[in-house]
Amino acid sequence: MSQRITGISSMATRALLADLARECERRTGIALTIESVGGVDAARRVEAGEAFDVVFLASDAIDRLVASGHVLGPRSDLARSPVAVAVRAGAPRPDVSTPAALEAAVLGATRISYSTGPSGAHLRRLFDQWGIAAEIAPRLVQAPPGVPVGALVARGDVDLGFQQLSELMNLPGVDVIGALPGETQFITTFSAGLCAQSQRADLVRAVLAFMTSPTTAQCKRGHGMEPG
Repeated sequence: MSQRITGISSMATRALLADLARECERRTGIALTIESVGGVDAARRVEAGEAFDVVFLASDAIDRLVASGHVLGPRSDLARSPVAVAVRAGAPRPDVSTPAALEAAVLGATRISYSTGPSGAHLRRLFDQWGIAAEIAPRLVQAPPGVPVGALVARGDVDLGFQQLSELMNLPGVDVIGALPGETQFITTFSAGLCAQSQRADLVRAVLAFMTSPTTAQCKRGHGMEPG
């Protein structure tokens, strides 16, 4: 049996998984080829029965795939990522250090972008809680699946962009101005699951054992995440 497995992931963990896969192959001899796409598309493709061995998504998405029988539980939690705020490189940096300051920054922005993933759903709930959803609706721009919010920020299409820190921190043309403050913060846990149709279950389990081990903590922190 070949010592190679295939996986699919959301864009949020693309860079982290590339580093983890390289180190995993060095340590275990198991090579991992991962395709990174929008999280919604990744889940749909697993549900459609595409031949992947492992899938990496937000924990709630993995749970749904377990419930539907497309992934074998239990899930493996890899890393936790906070939501951060970004502006175009060199642009004025509004205060986002408190919930009130963040709300004022949102109200003062001409265009605001968020993702199709868990952080975007959280932002919509937050705007509803603040009672400003209707007021800012014409100014909201949801990044298309697979397109980083930071790309819209870097082009100047939007003033403020919200997404996981891991997706914003290394993008050219973007300045991260802070994490969501206090009770407005939302932590996404990114997890992995063994695809039900995989014929390489032992290899997948060996890879996930490495990826969840303490030796990977420094790598995860380097990508703006904490171990899961």
